[in-house]
Amino acid sequence: MNQKNVLQGQHEADKIWSKEGFYAVVIFLSIFVIIVTCLMILYRLKEKFQFSLRQDKEKNQEIHLSPIALQPAQSEAKTVNSMVQPEQAPKVLNVVVDPQGRYTPEIKATTAVCPSPFKMKPIGLQERRGSNVSLTLDMSSLGNVEPFVAIPTPREKVAMEYLQSASRILTRSQLRDVVASSHLLQSEFMEIPMNFVDPKEIDIPRHGTKNRYKTILPNPLSRVCLRPKNVTDSLSTYINANYIRGYSGKEKAFIATQGPMINTVNDFWQMVWQEDSPVIVMITKLKEKNEKCVLYWPEKRGIYGKVEVLVINVNECDNYTVRNLVLKQGGHTQHVKHYWYTSWPDHKTPDSAQPLLQLMLDVEEDRLAATGRGPVVVHCSAGIGRTGCFIATSIGCRQLKEEGVVDALSIVCQLRVDRGGMVQTSEQYEFVHHALCLYESRLSAETVQ
Repeated sequence: MNQKNVLQGQHEADKIWSKEGFYAVVIFLSIFVIIVTCLMILYRLKEKFQFSLRQDKEKNQEIHLSPIALQPAQSEAKTVNSMVQPEQAPKVLNVVVDPQGRYTPEIKATTAVCPSPFKMKPIGLQERRGSNVSLTLDMSSLGNVEPFVAIPTPREKVAMEYLQSASRILTRSQLRDVVASSHLLQSEFMEIPMNFVDPKEIDIPRHGTKNRYKTILPNPLSRVCLRPKNVTDSLSTYINANYIRGYSGKEKAFIATQGPMINTVNDFWQMVWQEDSPVIVMITKLKEKNEKCVLYWPEKRGIYGKVEVLVINVNECDNYTVRNLVLKQGGHTQHVKHYWYTSWPDHKTPDSAQPLLQLMLDVEEDRLAATGRGPVVVHCSAGIGRTGCFIATSIGCRQLKEEGVVDALSIVCQLRVDRGGMVQTSEQYEFVHHALCLYESRLSAETVQ
């Protein structure tokens, strides 16, 4: 009997435990589901919050400028040369000043520090080695204000000051000494800002279709502008060419330009006609691994746009070929001499400066005979390396003859103000000094005689 009661009690206890266990499991699962649901809701809220923050951040990444903040920047704008209009702000280059006071072109991209009213927009400021930097401002909230303003940074101002003031005048004996110091010339060259142009600074749609190299662009302040074929077609005024000052700052003594492309040949001849250029100097082969220039003159007669070109005769010299041309348009004619110098390797320098010096002397003779006419047109492929060497040598030789001294550093800086990157490498900079030294020895020999 007692055993039966014990077993019955144990059965009742097992029955009660089973009900309590079932309820406990249900409660536990319910709590677990609630916790998991809460965690998922919190996670989704966090994601939504972060996404909202990113959207707000992107919307706020614009540059807003008050009219008061604009006035000091405008008041600091100065003209960089006599070809600059008073209302134009200077386009200048970034350099870094090291503790020794030397100016070095900046290689890595940096972000300029601006006053508190500015907010940097990642695509609004583009820098590369030797580039001019234009700062694009969002003026949408300011009403009738010019939409784009270029504000020179302190580094840009330092670079332009260097280009405008750098000088190292060499006497004849000092010139001979410095030619023997390759390391000194290389160090001096590396301090010169390149003054390349940012594409944003040229406000002409599709101008890139007329550039042989997308990073070699004409400085806007000295750019050659063609007479438009159509007043609404701004692209027809564009050619990758710059006016270059000559000896003693003579305006428009030269035009430095790229080698004509298949779609710019007519523009080239239009420029030669428009500027009444007496001489064209070509310092490149048509092809050096890749195309460097197209054949832009005829064998005997050709028509390029509105300009007719006639080849009168061809003279083969030791290192270059001379063509006498007649240009015709609308009943008028112009005589042009074309020099094609082919013995200069791309991105290198000739073994001897003698051929270049002779070419320079021949061109100078033609220039003097064409007094009153326009600039001498000089081009290689990009229109900065070999072109820069030829023009720098021409100016330097004239200075040696007139003054008995030469300042090659100042000459190259002046060239880069007019067209970025002129005299492209340190080897070319040395070569210019070698050519000047050779010319100096000629002058000394003439003096003795």
